[in-house]
Amino acid sequence: MGDFSGNFNEISELLQRGKAKDIVVAVQKALDAGAPPSDILEKGLISGMGIIGGKFKRGEVFVPEVLVAARAMNHASAALKPALTQAGVEPVGQAIICTVKGDLHDIGKNLVKMMIEGKGIEVIDLGVDCSSNKIIDAVQSSNARVLCLSALLTTTMLAQKEVIDTLKTAGLRDRVKIMVGGAPVTQNFADEIGADAYTPDAASAAEVCRSFYS
Repeated sequence: MGDFSGNFNEISELLQRGKAKDIVVAVQKALDAGAPPSDILEKGLISGMGIIGGKFKRGEVFVPEVLVAARAMNHASAALKPALTQAGVEPVGQAIICTVKGDLHDIGKNLVKMMIEGKGIEVIDLGVDCSSNKIIDAVQSSNARVLCLSALLTTTMLAQKEVIDTLKTAGLRDRVKIMVGGAPVTQNFADEIGADAYTPDAASAAEVCRSFYS
């Protein structure tokens, strides 16, 4: 086995720069050289997303940079997936993410999704304008341990409460940790509606989400 650390750094750099085509080549090169798929994931992709997440949090990069990095992450993950499956590397767990009923915003949700995937968690994305029933079905039919609810409008924040109330009625509230976020959402509101966590940005959301799997 050679020393692959240079390869991992290259993969991390390509991810941060959002070089989707080049990163697929670099991932394949690392696999061909015998690098363990789990190392490519951890030391290349997850490490790169972590750096981008930190920069985003500190205001050194902005949404467009994160989205191109996330796209590169998607391409790289797809290239790596068969090798991970073959090596028996399982995701840390599942999480569900959606924007609540009446709300069609998806950039924030997509950012959080990418950051969570960057922590090695498989994300079930239900999309936007999700009814409580659709969310409950997903909680029942998956092994998700975390449910992330996004609302970008003051008028749709109440739908976050409705989801939590519906889960309680269905006896499923204890199945998942519920995270809420979105521009108008505050810690106070999260406490009021009985959510487990509120985070102000995508990078923090991914860190908190990951903490629920330890």
